[in-house]
Amino acid sequence: MLKRVSIPAILIAVCCSLLAIEERHGFFEGVVQKLDEGTRTVVVKIADGTEHTLHFVKKTTVRGGEDVASGVTTGAKDTFHGLKEGTEVAVHYTAKGSEETADEFNRIGKSGMKATEATVTKIDRGAKTISVKAADGTVETYKMTDHAAKDAGKGVAEGAEKTAKVTVYYTEEAGHKVAHFFKGN
Repeated sequence: MLKRVSIPAILIAVCCSLLAIEERHGFFEGVVQKLDEGTRTVVVKIADGTEHTLHFVKKTTVRGGEDVASGVTTGAKDTFHGLKEGTEVAVHYTAKGSEETADEFNRIGKSGMKATEATVTKIDRGAKTISVKAADGTVETYKMTDHAAKDAGKGVAEGAEKTAKVTVYYTEEAGHKVAHFFKGN
């Protein structure tokens, strides 16, 4: 009798573990195509033509832009904190299965964050800093946001951290340059 009960219980446990959906974090760049206030979703089209539908939740932040003095908007009156169709953005997101939730939108381009191209000289994930050398030879160290620190290895090949050419997207906050993300060139 015990054997009859334990075999189905084991099968159910195995099936449930196979159905468990792993949460993953990622980042991409694109252009806002559509904002839907009713479903609180934002559609972003990336360079290869793929469209991502992201859920905009209470904790979603929007960074960068001329109309945002502190560099971050979390309590704006409008639903999407100033995002508009046509805005060029970099998105940090969390995905569970096929559902993507926006953690942070970074406005880039003309009215967004500043950008600089440089060569990485050092990444210190513990201190959350990245040091880069510009074409003119100057070295600058940026503080990294939590997302940037987490994604630091994704944009730079392992083992090439000290020679990788990157574009650093940053804001200036309290007299410090803060890297929100960077991508390999």
